[in-house]
Amino acid sequence: QVELVESGGGLVQTGGSLRLSCAASGTIFRIHSMGWYRQAPGKQRELVATIDDGGKTHYGDSLKGRFTISRDNVKDTVYLQMNSLKPDDTAVYFCNLYVTIYARTRLETDQYWGQGTQVTVSS
Repeated sequence: QVELVESGGGLVQTGGSLRLSCAASGTIFRIHSMGWYRQAPGKQRELVATIDDGGKTHYGDSLKGRFTISRDNVKDTVYLQMNSLKPDDTAVYFCNLYVTIYARTRLETDQYWGQGTQVTVSS
């Protein structure tokens, strides 16, 4: 199994910055894509950014330039640097990983979600 621990959320003023982290642990064979999604009250969960195991990144609409996703393959951790934050960025942020794990006598690939971390941007 895989455990994801998120950190770095909090309250920040408009224009401020936050850095989210999501660390994976467990019987990990390989981590494929890593990403961040967010969900604001009353809205659907939406893509923030993803990064594949080759380092290729993809961002949700209008977020590139303010948000930067990165990963540390030694620490099995994905980061989200968020700059120039706006009140519209207020949401619960979830990390999402596709991971292949050791499962007894074979390998299994599955999707895992973090518990979510609250980001609140005040105006």
